[in-house]
Amino acid sequence: MKFLLTIIGPTAIGKTALSIQLARHFNCDIISCDSRQFFKEMAIGTAVPNASELAAAQHHFIQNKSIFENYTVGDFEKEAVAKLDELYETNDFAILVGGSGLYVDAVLKGFDEFPDIQANVRLEVNKKYEKEGIAYLQNQLKESDPFYFEKLENENPQTLVNPQRMMRFVEVGIGTGKPYSSFLNLKKNTRRFTPIVIGLEAERNILYERINRRVNMMMEEGLLEEAKNLYPNKNLNALQTVGYRELFQYFNEEIPLTTAIEEIKKNTRRFAKRQLTWFKRGNNVKWFDFQTNKNTTVRYIDSEIKKSGK
Repeated sequence: MKFLLTIIGPTAIGKTALSIQLARHFNCDIISCDSRQFFKEMAIGTAVPNASELAAAQHHFIQNKSIFENYTVGDFEKEAVAKLDELYETNDFAILVGGSGLYVDAVLKGFDEFPDIQANVRLEVNKKYEKEGIAYLQNQLKESDPFYFEKLENENPQTLVNPQRMMRFVEVGIGTGKPYSSFLNLKKNTRRFTPIVIGLEAERNILYERINRRVNMMMEEGLLEEAKNLYPNKNLNALQTVGYRELFQYFNEEIPLTTAIEEIKKNTRRFAKRQLTWFKRGNNVKWFDFQTNKNTTVRYIDSEIKKSGK
């Protein structure tokens, strides 16, 4: 039997540290599913593991793509599952770690398949979004897929203000002439592993203080220079990300630098809250305080393995 030890939780909670500890304990590899750590041009602002952390365990899907590539969650699902199949040839364990809930779900549960969308459709949707804002995307989805729009409005309203998700919904609708929701749940996905899902959490004030410290550290490590180098490409989807958007506003002379830094902290805190909302939906997650000793976590994993009959 194969096991996928999955570590989830909000940003800055300590997922990387725990994943490395568990990788060393179980002598296995780590699959990263942080949707922004894929991009090699975005190291500081995405809190990519440092050199010593990368050397401590074998990582996959860290800085393996460029911001100029069109890389979807469906692409990641296929590549991650293929990599896991490869790893399971010689090991019963692998670790999945990250804060991107949609990408975690894609690996654990499978992702719906969609037709390829022509680049010109994607470009046109992006241009209209830049000109008209999120309202354009909302109106398009409401018109082309009213039942799905209503479902999101009632069950997951934060999605309606997520530009990347909304652009995808609209692209599919325009590119195929069919509602986005018509492609959902058309196939059953099978997995060769048993997931054991561990969530890390902390009291809100502690988490927010960790986030604030991390942002300060990023600035000290050179986030401003990194964002400046990326500024000419600021309209790329990959760069519509907390930590870069706010500094782009500073470069546009819309806000002072001190305000940009405070906005990064505030928006990261909001992002962490959305992450927790997403992850708390799951019933199969064992939550631990972020300071829990690794041995306690290992004992829990061992007990779950025994329950599985290994």
